[in-house]
Amino acid sequence: MERKLLLRIINFAYKTLARPEFIGTENIPASGGIILATNHMSFADVPMLMLTPGRPEITALAGDSYKKHLLFKIILNWADVIWIDREKADFSALSTARQHIQDGKALVIAPEGTRSKVGHLLEGKAGTALLAARAKCPIIPIGITGTEVAFKKLLSFRRPKLVVRYGKVFTLPPFTQEDRSQWLELCTEEIMCQIAALLPEQYRGFYKNHPRLKELIKTTGNQ
Repeated sequence: MERKLLLRIINFAYKTLARPEFIGTENIPASGGIILATNHMSFADVPMLMLTPGRPEITALAGDSYKKHLLFKIILNWADVIWIDREKADFSALSTARQHIQDGKALVIAPEGTRSKVGHLLEGKAGTALLAARAKCPIIPIGITGTEVAFKKLLSFRRPKLVVRYGKVFTLPPFTQEDRSQWLELCTEEIMCQIAALLPEQYRGFYKNHPRLKELIKTTGNQ
Protein backbone atom coordinates (compact mmCIF):
# COMPACT_ATOMS: atom_id res chain seq x y z
CA MET A 1 0.00 0.00 0.00
CA GLU A 2 2.80 2.43 0.89
CA ARG A 3 4.47 1.88 -2.48
CA LYS A 4 1.27 2.35 -4.49
CA LEU A 5 0.49 5.51 -2.57
CA LEU A 6 4.05 6.74 -3.05
CA LEU A 7 3.88 6.24 -6.82
CA ARG A 8 0.62 8.17 -7.01
CA ILE A 9 2.14 11.02 -5.00
CA ILE A 10 5.30 11.10 -7.11
CA ASN A 11 3.30 11.02 -10.33
CA PHE A 12 1.09 13.88 -9.14
CA ALA A 13 4.06 15.93 -7.90
CA TYR A 14 6.12 15.59 -11.07
CA LYS A 15 3.21 16.35 -13.39
CA THR A 16 2.12 19.31 -11.29
CA LEU A 17 5.49 20.88 -10.47
CA ALA A 18 7.44 19.92 -13.59
CA ARG A 19 7.04 18.95 -17.24
CA PRO A 20 8.24 15.33 -17.40
CA GLU A 21 8.72 13.53 -20.69
CA PHE A 22 9.57 9.85 -21.22
CA ILE A 23 11.10 9.03 -24.61
CA GLY A 24 11.85 5.56 -25.98
CA THR A 25 9.52 3.71 -23.63
CA GLU A 26 8.95 1.15 -26.37
CA ASN A 27 12.45 -0.13 -25.57
CA ILE A 28 11.41 -1.26 -22.08
CA PRO A 29 10.65 -5.00 -21.84
CA ALA A 30 7.32 -5.66 -20.13
CA SER A 31 8.87 -8.33 -17.92
CA GLY A 32 12.12 -10.01 -16.96
CA GLY A 33 15.11 -9.03 -14.87
CA ILE A 34 16.95 -6.03 -16.23
CA ILE A 35 19.31 -3.22 -15.22
CA LEU A 36 18.41 0.37 -16.07
CA ALA A 37 21.77 2.18 -16.16
CA THR A 38 21.40 5.94 -15.85
CA ASN A 39 23.34 9.15 -15.45
CA HIS A 40 22.73 10.83 -12.11
CA MET A 41 22.75 14.58 -11.45
CA SER A 42 20.02 15.26 -8.92
CA PHE A 43 18.02 13.98 -5.95
CA ALA A 44 15.06 14.12 -8.37
CA ASP A 45 16.41 11.34 -10.61
CA VAL A 46 15.48 8.18 -8.70
CA PRO A 47 11.90 9.20 -7.80
CA MET A 48 11.29 10.13 -11.43
CA LEU A 49 12.62 6.78 -12.65
CA MET A 50 10.19 5.05 -10.30
CA LEU A 51 7.57 6.20 -12.84
CA THR A 52 9.15 4.17 -15.66
CA PRO A 53 6.16 2.98 -17.74
CA GLY A 54 5.22 -0.67 -17.53
CA ARG A 55 7.53 -1.62 -14.66
CA PRO A 56 5.71 -0.86 -11.37
CA GLU A 57 8.07 -3.18 -9.45
CA ILE A 58 11.13 -1.10 -10.32
CA THR A 59 13.53 -0.16 -7.56
CA ALA A 60 17.04 1.24 -7.33
CA LEU A 61 20.41 0.97 -5.69
CA ALA A 62 20.72 4.09 -3.54
CA GLY A 63 23.77 5.35 -1.69
CA ASP A 64 23.18 5.39 2.07
CA SER A 65 24.27 9.05 2.11
CA TYR A 66 20.66 9.80 1.09
CA LYS A 67 19.61 8.71 4.58
CA LYS A 68 20.91 12.05 5.84
CA HIS A 69 18.00 13.77 4.06
CA LEU A 70 14.83 12.83 5.93
CA LEU A 71 12.38 13.40 3.07
CA PHE A 72 14.40 11.38 0.58
CA LYS A 73 15.02 8.68 3.17
CA ILE A 74 11.27 8.28 3.69
CA ILE A 75 10.53 8.30 -0.05
CA LEU A 76 13.27 5.80 -0.88
CA ASN A 77 12.34 3.49 1.98
CA TRP A 78 8.75 3.42 0.73
CA ALA A 79 10.15 2.65 -2.71
CA ASP A 80 11.98 -0.39 -1.31
CA VAL A 81 15.36 0.82 -2.56
CA ILE A 82 18.42 -1.28 -1.90
CA TRP A 83 20.74 0.81 0.27
CA ILE A 84 24.43 0.53 -0.57
CA ASP A 85 27.50 1.80 1.25
CA ARG A 86 29.54 3.57 -1.44
CA GLU A 87 32.56 3.77 0.84
CA LYS A 88 33.28 0.04 0.68
CA ALA A 89 32.62 -3.09 -1.36
CA ASP A 90 29.07 -3.66 -0.12
CA PHE A 91 28.63 -7.31 -1.07
CA SER A 92 25.38 -7.64 0.87
CA ALA A 93 23.71 -4.88 -1.15
CA LEU A 94 25.03 -6.30 -4.42
CA SER A 95 23.75 -9.76 -3.48
CA THR A 96 20.30 -8.31 -2.77
CA ALA A 97 20.38 -6.41 -6.07
CA ARG A 98 21.35 -9.55 -7.93
CA GLN A 99 18.47 -11.49 -6.39
CA HIS A 100 16.04 -8.68 -7.26
CA ILE A 101 17.07 -8.95 -10.91
CA GLN A 102 17.03 -12.73 -10.96
CA ASP A 103 13.49 -12.60 -9.58
CA GLY A 104 12.54 -10.96 -12.88
CA LYS A 105 12.46 -7.37 -11.69
CA ALA A 106 13.94 -4.08 -12.91
CA LEU A 107 16.73 -2.26 -11.07
CA VAL A 108 17.97 1.30 -11.56
CA ILE A 109 21.68 1.90 -10.98
CA ALA A 110 23.97 4.85 -11.67
CA PRO A 111 27.31 3.46 -12.95
CA GLU A 112 29.09 6.68 -11.93
CA GLY A 113 28.64 5.52 -8.36
CA THR A 114 27.62 8.94 -7.11
CA ARG A 115 25.65 12.04 -8.04
CA SER A 116 27.47 14.30 -10.51
CA LYS A 117 27.59 17.83 -9.19
CA VAL A 118 29.07 19.29 -12.37
CA GLY A 119 26.13 18.68 -14.73
CA HIS A 120 27.79 16.04 -16.91
CA LEU A 121 29.02 12.46 -16.86
CA LEU A 122 31.76 11.36 -14.50
CA GLU A 123 33.96 8.33 -15.11
CA GLY A 124 31.97 5.13 -14.62
CA LYS A 125 32.71 2.51 -11.97
CA ALA A 126 32.89 -1.24 -12.64
CA GLY A 127 30.06 -2.28 -10.29
CA THR A 128 27.26 -2.14 -12.85
CA ALA A 129 29.11 -4.34 -15.35
CA LEU A 130 29.96 -6.84 -12.64
CA LEU A 131 26.37 -6.96 -11.41
CA ALA A 132 25.06 -7.47 -14.96
CA ALA A 133 27.52 -10.33 -15.46
CA ARG A 134 26.59 -12.05 -12.21
CA ALA A 135 22.84 -11.58 -12.71
CA LYS A 136 23.18 -12.56 -16.40
CA CYS A 137 20.78 -9.82 -17.43
CA PRO A 138 20.46 -7.24 -20.21
CA ILE A 139 20.86 -3.49 -19.72
CA ILE A 140 18.82 -0.48 -20.82
CA PRO A 141 20.80 2.77 -20.97
CA ILE A 142 19.02 5.91 -19.75
CA GLY A 143 19.87 9.56 -20.32
CA ILE A 144 18.25 12.12 -18.01
CA THR A 145 18.33 15.86 -18.65
CA GLY A 146 16.88 18.82 -16.79
CA THR A 147 16.97 17.47 -13.26
CA GLU A 148 20.25 19.24 -12.46
CA VAL A 149 18.44 22.60 -12.48
CA ALA A 150 15.00 21.38 -11.36
CA PHE A 151 15.09 22.69 -7.79
CA LYS A 152 16.61 26.00 -8.84
CA LYS A 153 13.78 26.55 -11.32
CA LEU A 154 11.13 25.54 -8.82
CA LEU A 155 12.46 28.14 -6.38
CA SER A 156 11.94 30.77 -9.08
CA PHE A 157 8.39 29.48 -9.74
CA ARG A 158 9.21 27.88 -13.06
CA ARG A 159 8.23 24.32 -14.05
CA PRO A 160 11.40 22.51 -15.17
CA LYS A 161 11.43 20.36 -18.28
CA LEU A 162 12.61 16.88 -17.25
CA VAL A 163 13.42 14.37 -19.97
CA VAL A 164 14.14 10.65 -19.60
CA ARG A 165 15.41 8.86 -22.71
CA TYR A 166 15.44 5.06 -22.76
CA GLY A 167 17.89 3.47 -25.18
CA LYS A 168 17.75 0.04 -26.75
CA VAL A 169 18.42 -3.06 -24.69
CA PHE A 170 21.94 -4.47 -25.00
CA THR A 171 23.94 -7.25 -23.38
CA LEU A 172 27.58 -7.43 -22.36
CA PRO A 173 29.95 -10.07 -23.75
CA PRO A 174 30.46 -13.19 -21.60
CA PHE A 175 32.52 -12.61 -18.49
CA THR A 176 35.88 -14.37 -18.31
CA GLN A 177 37.93 -14.52 -15.13
CA GLU A 178 41.22 -14.63 -17.04
CA ASP A 179 40.99 -11.06 -18.32
CA ARG A 180 38.72 -9.73 -15.55
CA SER A 181 40.26 -6.23 -15.33
CA GLN A 182 40.18 -5.62 -19.07
CA TRP A 183 36.64 -7.00 -19.33
CA LEU A 184 35.38 -4.72 -16.57
CA GLU A 185 37.06 -1.69 -18.12
CA LEU A 186 35.71 -2.33 -21.61
CA CYS A 187 32.21 -3.16 -20.42
CA THR A 188 32.05 -0.14 -18.13
CA GLU A 189 33.07 2.06 -21.05
CA GLU A 190 30.36 0.44 -23.19
CA ILE A 191 27.69 1.11 -20.57
CA MET A 192 28.78 4.73 -20.11
CA CYS A 193 29.01 5.39 -23.84
CA GLN A 194 25.53 3.93 -24.35
CA ILE A 195 24.27 6.43 -21.76
CA ALA A 196 26.28 9.29 -23.24
CA ALA A 197 24.81 8.62 -26.69
CA LEU A 198 21.36 9.45 -25.30
CA LEU A 199 22.50 12.81 -23.92
CA PRO A 200 23.10 16.20 -25.56
CA GLU A 201 26.77 17.01 -26.09
CA GLN A 202 27.12 19.23 -23.01
CA TYR A 203 26.17 16.33 -20.73
CA ARG A 204 28.67 13.77 -22.05
CA GLY A 205 31.55 14.92 -19.85
CA PHE A 206 34.27 12.29 -19.34
CA TYR A 207 33.15 10.37 -22.44
CA LYS A 208 32.65 13.22 -24.88
CA ASN A 209 35.63 12.22 -27.07
CA HIS A 210 35.45 8.46 -26.58
CA PRO A 211 35.75 6.53 -29.89
CA ARG A 212 32.93 4.15 -28.93
CA LEU A 213 30.60 7.08 -28.30
CA LYS A 214 31.33 8.42 -31.77
CA GLU A 215 30.42 5.01 -33.23
CA LEU A 216 27.13 4.94 -31.32
CA ILE A 217 26.24 8.49 -32.38
CA LYS A 218 26.73 7.54 -36.03
CA THR A 219 24.44 4.55 -35.53
CA THR A 220 21.68 6.40 -33.69
CA GLY A 221 21.99 9.71 -35.49
CA ASN A 222 21.91 11.59 -32.19
CA GLN A 223 24.14 14.65 -32.21
